[in-house]
Amino acid sequence: MTKWVYSFGGGLNEGGAGMRNLLGGKGANLAEMASIGLPVPPGFTITTEVCSAFYENGNAYPDDLAGQVATALHRIETAMGLTFGDANAPLLVSVRSGARVSMPGMMDTVLNLGLNDETVEGLARSSGDARFAWDSYRRFIQMYGSVVMGVPHHRFEDLLEQSKRTLNVADDTAISAESWRDVVEGYKEIVLRETGKHFPADPQAQLWGAVSAVFGSWMNPRAHTYRRLHDIPANWGTAVNVQAMVFGNMGEDCATGVCFTRDPSTGENIFYGEYLVNAQGEDVVAGIRTPQPMSALRAAAEQRPMEIVLPEAYAELLRVRDLLEKHYRDMQDIEFTVQSNTLYMLQTRTGKRTAAAALKIAIDMALEGLITQEEAIQRVPPASLDQLLHPTLDPNAERTQLARGLPASPGAAAGAIVFTAEEVEERAAQGQDVILVRIETSPEDVHGMHAARGVLTTRGGMTSHAAVVARGMGRVCVAGAGSIHVDYKAQTLTAGSHVLKAGDWITLDGGTGAVYVGKVATIPPTLSGDFSTLMGWADDVRRLRVRANAETPDDAETARKFGAEGIGLCRTEHMFFGPDRIGHVRQMIMADESEARARAIDALLPFQRDDFASLFRIMSGLPVTIRLLDPPLHEFLPHGETELVDIAKALGQSVEALRARRAALSEANPMLGHRGCRLGISYPEIYAMQVRAIMEAAILVSRETGEAIVPEIMIPLVGMKTELDRTRKAAEDVVAAVFGEQGTTLEYLIGTMIELPRAAITAAQIAEVADFFSFGTNDLTQTTLGLSRDDAGSFLPYYVDHGLLPKDPFVSIDREGVGGLVRLGAESGRSTKPSLKLGVCGEHGGDPDSIAFFEQVGLDYVSCSPFRVPVARLAAAQAALLRRKAAEVPA
Repeated sequence: MTKWVYSFGGGLNEGGAGMRNLLGGKGANLAEMASIGLPVPPGFTITTEVCSAFYENGNAYPDDLAGQVATALHRIETAMGLTFGDANAPLLVSVRSGARVSMPGMMDTVLNLGLNDETVEGLARSSGDARFAWDSYRRFIQMYGSVVMGVPHHRFEDLLEQSKRTLNVADDTAISAESWRDVVEGYKEIVLRETGKHFPADPQAQLWGAVSAVFGSWMNPRAHTYRRLHDIPANWGTAVNVQAMVFGNMGEDCATGVCFTRDPSTGENIFYGEYLVNAQGEDVVAGIRTPQPMSALRAAAEQRPMEIVLPEAYAELLRVRDLLEKHYRDMQDIEFTVQSNTLYMLQTRTGKRTAAAALKIAIDMALEGLITQEEAIQRVPPASLDQLLHPTLDPNAERTQLARGLPASPGAAAGAIVFTAEEVEERAAQGQDVILVRIETSPEDVHGMHAARGVLTTRGGMTSHAAVVARGMGRVCVAGAGSIHVDYKAQTLTAGSHVLKAGDWITLDGGTGAVYVGKVATIPPTLSGDFSTLMGWADDVRRLRVRANAETPDDAETARKFGAEGIGLCRTEHMFFGPDRIGHVRQMIMADESEARARAIDALLPFQRDDFASLFRIMSGLPVTIRLLDPPLHEFLPHGETELVDIAKALGQSVEALRARRAALSEANPMLGHRGCRLGISYPEIYAMQVRAIMEAAILVSRETGEAIVPEIMIPLVGMKTELDRTRKAAEDVVAAVFGEQGTTLEYLIGTMIELPRAAITAAQIAEVADFFSFGTNDLTQTTLGLSRDDAGSFLPYYVDHGLLPKDPFVSIDREGVGGLVRLGAESGRSTKPSLKLGVCGEHGGDPDSIAFFEQVGLDYVSCSPFRVPVARLAAAQAALLRRKAAEVPA
């Protein structure tokens, strides 16, 4: 027979902390606390497996569940000396959810269950306090009516406020027993009016109604959203905890509270929390009464700290705080009740904390000897470091949400709406804070993106142009906000009932994808000494090297500041969009004569040489991988008539001829068209210029600094060995020519980007002529899944929400498909050339889950946007520790 119910407390503990998958975090920790001698009211846990069965069987329970619940309930009665449903000495219980990971506030709770018109009188007699009994009864009807029967919560609140006005009292505690009787009758009338049903009087019916409601709340909208945001699978389910009630609302020697063993905002080793005298748990979080501080040290003169008001219970709580932190070896979030000066523990769990607090707590606990340095590394979620590197919204600031898109680049930024890159640049130069708002961005918007505080697009996904470029620049970006309509002509932004004009302010939260009306206050980032300490510990254990995707001096400087060990991807096409260069690039592409093309290329050579020299200087001998030109051709074609006229004049051709040339070069699907090495093969002089610029810059900087500069030349979009054969031979010819002209040589590498399935499949052949592979997982994801990263944002969220995909494959690598090709390419390449250097330069290089996979595959390095470098360093360390631990476990 399957065991569906596990008891805890009252001398019987059938679970423990190691059973959180089955009992949920709350149930496992209740059993654990009881087992180490803490005062836990007895109860039982209905397992997460029942939740799964509940949904699989059309909201029906296993046949033998009722009998196991009855047995466990009888154990509580025996332990408490009370009887469930008894009119004289009634046992009351709470019914709470308990997922395997903490989901605070997302699911439903019912307290004081078991009260009816008879048992409330028994509670009044046994407690000697009628006011307390009737207060508990009204709380029960309010919670059960709302949670289980679907009565709008405000219906009860409205009646309560009306009663207070009639009685001329401000606080609930001032309401007498007789008045609570009246409120109870009013509440029952509300239930009947709203549902057409009488409030249930049978405690057994109440119990099963509450259990069903908790299981049902696993799928409520807020829980669903929370799971999606925190990558919690729906099939985990929740447990249900049924526990004997203890009462914090029985008088002035009773209280309830929530506390943390350390400050969850700062990580300081101080007791942090709030409590209320003569209250129940929901009062602390509901905001109806102002909670009081725990410690006298943090109390204002007019406040009543628990340390002073209930000194014995407070002293016991301090003992429990110390015991729990040492037992769990982590900061704990504790819920407690004090009944008649006696402390009872209702919950402990690993406390939620800010990134800054997580960092400090991990470092402090390691220095205290509570955990090891390796455990400290594993305690800090890598993605949370974004909070430390970017501004964030002030959690106390008021805000009105306008829309929600994809959290494409972290941080928070506020500014005036501007619809063109040119105007952004102008207004930013005047010291104004501006947000660039576009339907979608193109490479020609790069200068505006750089000048803007943030970028908002209504189309595109997590690896769209806007997202990739913004992350590289460290700009806040919300992409794919499809509920927003942008009208360039009217210069308006519309979302629902909101119509904003150019110049109106909005605020972007790049961490959540939220867009807010007006200016929401932000908090600047701060990097403490703890950050450097943790990064140092991480660097000591990680195997994967971490480079940055960077092509500007600012990007490179930022990358070095954050600990990058070189540049893994310099996208040279991003260097061509400056106003002093784009014209030459367009002339180069639009020219139909080699002589005109050569003139344009010659004009670009000094720009490129200076660009590369700057990167070599900043990187001071660290590796720099430079990808030769890889633009989807349409990005460089002239768009408007003015651009056509300018190019025609420069080339000495007619506008009509250039218009025809543009039409001939236009492609139906440019992302799969004339780009990458195909462009270099069609126009070899372009790659020749770039290789010359790279080598001349490397020699120049090597002579300046005396450092060994080893440039890595990457040929993009190779799908066949024959393509790399030809482009490598052409590059080597240029290198030989430069060496002859300069009278010197230096070491260099020529490799390729594996971003097509065919390249991964034929990697053994391609490796014969490659010094390194760099997996371009952005395009490899597109070409493997047949998804456009710019267009898939319209339906990918649905796929993730409904379980068709575990995650957005452009954010976290598709291990089976795209990851399978990476593994195949790596193994095949090294079967030909064991010394082959392997890296990844797609956006997955900054994703912790993807980094864990790359560690398994055995790549040498990852490359990511500069602001993701610390994230990647920490994630690489955690991946190395995980791999080491797996190797220690015998098969």
